[in-house]
This record gives sequence, C-alpha cells and structure tokens, in this order.
Amino acid sequence: MTDVDLSTATAHHAWDERWKNALYRAEWSTAEPDVREAAAGLLQERKAHRVLDLGCGVGRHTLLFARAGFEVTGFDGAPAGLEVCRAEASKEGLQVRLDEGLMTALPYADASFDYVLAFNVIYHGEPGVVRRAIAEIHRVLAPGGLYQGTMLSKRNANFGVGTEVAPDTFVRDGVDDKGHPHFYCSARELTELFCAFEPLRIEDRVHSKPGSWHWHVLAERRP
Repeated sequence: MTDVDLSTATAHHAWDERWKNALYRAEWSTAEPDVREAAAGLLQERKAHRVLDLGCGVGRHTLLFARAGFEVTGFDGAPAGLEVCRAEASKEGLQVRLDEGLMTALPYADASFDYVLAFNVIYHGEPGVVRRAIAEIHRVLAPGGLYQGTMLSKRNANFGVGTEVAPDTFVRDGVDDKGHPHFYCSARELTELFCAFEPLRIEDRVHSKPGSWHWHVLAERRP
C-alpha cells in the first residue's frame, strides 16, 4: 500500500516512556469487560485457540488469555511494556510469546490466529497506517476468525482538536498521550475500513469518561 505514511505511526515511543512509570502502568492493569466476556465465552464456544493481542502494552489481556489456557502472542512496539508483561508471565508460570514491532508489518504467517484483539491501538496514525494495520489483521486471521477492537468515533470530544496532520487525524501536543496522531471515523467510514469483515457487533459508546466516544467492534474475517 503506497499511501502509508509510517512517520505518523509514532505512538509506541510515547507509550514506551509511560510504561516505565508504575503509577501509569497501574491504570492499564485491568482487563476490559468486553474482552473478559470474549475470553470466557465466545472464544470457547468457537473453539478458538490461537490469540494475538495486538498492542498488548503491559499485558493485561495477554495475561488474561494465558490464564484461560489460550495459546497467546502479545505484540507491541514499546519494549518497556513487553518487559513488564514478560516478568508477570514468568512470575505466574504462564507461557506467552511476546514480540516487538509495528502493527503495519506483523511478523506472522497468513492465517496464524483464530482471534486478534486490538484494544485502543490501530487508530494511532494517519488513514494509510490504519488501513495497513487492518489489512495485516485480516491477513494473519484464519478465515472465520474473530477481530475485536476499538476505533475513535467522530462523536469523541477530541475530534477536531489540535493540529490536523492528515484527513481526520489530529495531534494534541502535551496533553496526556495526545502528542501523537489519533484518527477518527464515522459509521460509514468504519464500515468501509472493515469491508473484508462480517460485523457481528458494532457499538458507538462512551469509553471511559464523558465525551470519550469509541467504536467497539466485533467482526468475523470473511473467507
């Protein structure tokens, strides 16, 4: 894909610094209810076994899946987060694979996973980065495999705030984790981005605090 501007895929640098702070890590230590639900029910029902936690951070979901008995791979661009996850997995005696890299070039063979999770991950970059990340997710998912993740909604209070570095992509310097690009999309645009997937559930809802509208997506990879 020739329209991918990898210079905007810089979020992992900021997150790497944040993962070195114990207080910040604590804010990201609890698994999301949607993901817990999938691990405890949906994936079991579908006999899914091979899991990729894309953008795993300090491993809150990687560890969740490992505890539940899945064959899990955690992938992230921030080595500090991977080290935290590795240490916790070792302490608990859990078997996990952890890899470092970019979401636009996953180091896995086609159809390697039954389920890919990308929670608060793939919207960090301009539209070409987002499309490339989705294409990579589609490639490494087995036909009929499940994707679960989030995208930023244009209802989000931060849409349009800061410097627009690409269409619908804004940078808010010096505000929390907003010193890197965030891409926002509408329902129509979301559907177009995931056109190679069959949607099972799509919901636009407040994510963590007032105004934090995110799309929550659960979809099946079409054959």
